[in-house]
Amino acid sequence: MNTYLALDLGGTKLLIGEIDDQGNVLRHKKYESGYFNQPAALEFIKQSLDDYIATVGWKKKPIAMGLGVIGRINPEQGEWLQIDPKRTTPIPLAKELSKRYDMPCFIDNDVKSATRAVQLFGLGKTSNNFIYINVGTGIAAGTVVNGQIIRGGHFNAGEVGHTHSGLCLAIPCGCGRNDCVEQIASGIGFNTCARILREKYPTRLQIPEDQSRRVDATEIFSLSKQGDPLCVQLVENASMALANLIMNLTRMSDPEMIVLGGGIVSDGYLHTKILEKLNPTTMRFVTHGVVLTKLNPNFIGLIGAGAVAMNEAY
Repeated sequence: MNTYLALDLGGTKLLIGEIDDQGNVLRHKKYESGYFNQPAALEFIKQSLDDYIATVGWKKKPIAMGLGVIGRINPEQGEWLQIDPKRTTPIPLAKELSKRYDMPCFIDNDVKSATRAVQLFGLGKTSNNFIYINVGTGIAAGTVVNGQIIRGGHFNAGEVGHTHSGLCLAIPCGCGRNDCVEQIASGIGFNTCARILREKYPTRLQIPEDQSRRVDATEIFSLSKQGDPLCVQLVENASMALANLIMNLTRMSDPEMIVLGGGIVSDGYLHTKILEKLNPTTMRFVTHGVVLTKLNPNFIGLIGAGAVAMNEAY
């Protein structure tokens, strides 16, 4: 049995673990992170990985390291190009880590890494044409066409959260447009919409006065089931935005299957609402359905990072 060192760096945490050939998580440890730029993130990764090695260690010495990170990645060069338009400091991330830890290191975007996990160990094993949509803090997708993940000319394919939701709510997005799906149906979006719409709809939802703290999507879903007016509307908007996104992407790449993952959809409540809004004519060729990933949503990014190492190590 070979094992692989896997690192999954998102907007709020770094998860480090050891993965075997079957995608099983053998060991792991979580490190909380805050807002960072790329040079600061590199130092945070090094410090956390040093701690992991000292406190957790290996079940078996990994043969390679895989890293999934937010932002735009050139996987061929192992270069982390940018986190977002305001944080653009290209760094040779794979080379830096490979040299420091004396093992091959391969990197990819976090959602494309998760797409590899679906491809190797999840529902993607049944199809060479599918889309994985991650609905978490933000929204992004990995599109697989004829077995290949689409990357685009600047490694920026998949930023589907910045497509129009089809709703006219006049909610501004940092990308410069209004009513992006991410501003309505992600963790960030639920928080934004709850704050904007709370004057219009009565609610029992706890909305923190501290702008740095987000509303709890789990609470929104619970109150929606109880008929809370604001939460019912938030769920209605989010499910419609995601249904429109799914139907638009279906027309673009003709997938056999849409796989949904991420914390916002993991309990299945929003998934059911989305299915109710999908047009059967538009969806008639999605023969494997719109389904939730069967991989653990807490570890899909980590498994994906391990999959990056597996794919590239041979």
